[in-house]
Amino acid sequence: MTADIRWGIVGPGRIAESVVQDFPLVDGARVVAVASRSQDRAQAFADRHGIDRAHGSYAEIVADPDVDVLYIATPHPQHHAIALAALRAGKALLVEKSFTATTAGATEVVDLARETGSFVMEAMWTRFQPAVVAARELIADGAIGEVRSVQADLGVAREYDPADRLFDLALGGGALLDLGVYVVSFAQMLLGTPERLVAAGSLFPSGADAEASLLLDHGDGRTATLMTSLRNALPGQARIFGTTGWIDVPPRFHHPHAIVLHRAGAEPETITRPPLGAGYSHELIEVTEGVRAGRGESAVMPLADTLAVQTLLGEAAEQLGVRHAEAPEVG
Repeated sequence: MTADIRWGIVGPGRIAESVVQDFPLVDGARVVAVASRSQDRAQAFADRHGIDRAHGSYAEIVADPDVDVLYIATPHPQHHAIALAALRAGKALLVEKSFTATTAGATEVVDLARETGSFVMEAMWTRFQPAVVAARELIADGAIGEVRSVQADLGVAREYDPADRLFDLALGGGALLDLGVYVVSFAQMLLGTPERLVAAGSLFPSGADAEASLLLDHGDGRTATLMTSLRNALPGQARIFGTTGWIDVPPRFHHPHAIVLHRAGAEPETITRPPLGAGYSHELIEVTEGVRAGRGESAVMPLADTLAVQTLLGEAAEQLGVRHAEAPEVG
């Protein structure tokens, strides 16, 4: 392993533009390459961010011997094929959420990650936000007793455009994979994997899901009630209910700067924990340190949780009549 962990960016889109700006905050990490299906687009991204090499295909960056970790930020259905090729080439991976488009695709990637021993993690930045870490620490210390229920919502109003990625099933469009992954992962983090999921919602003319309400039933009275939408804006808040209190996670709960602790007989307590940089630095640190230490996965965002969340998203999609599929090639 070189002195620095060398990163490559796969897919120089909107999210990659944000994530790459947090790399200067990560000790021992350096972005050395970027790849797009367009050489010009890759080069423009490299020029903007001072990156050494720009590749005009995903296959080229997978084969680049001077890259240790790939951050995969392409549309959801492309994650599967790129991740498999990258693992076979010996790369570690940070894969944007949703991890894949389907449960079967996620299972195949996780199986190969475990077989190769390469570090692989879903880029669920929420779990690494200092305010969320503080909430989990309070819960572990018994501050609100036993967690019995979780509520969370995340939605935005978007005008329907069948040519837009958000509404195109071939590109993983729909509320569930784009926004629903946040509410499902948040609930699964706190309550574990439920016994049953019930979904209700509506579809766009393209067949992508427009909105969904989910009830997660743990079979012992513990539940999560979750909402996601591309049809209308939602507050983006969460609440964690315990037997002796609750924790509010103000909007937007998936990258909060503070939480509010409510305990019986006490005044509400606001606990402020701002992120480092834009908030992506924490997951980048987790991967960089994991790769350097030779670990195969993260204890904060383990592969078993990624599989559980992807399975729940798949069950919700099936109940709504949404049919996602993985893209067949790396490109």
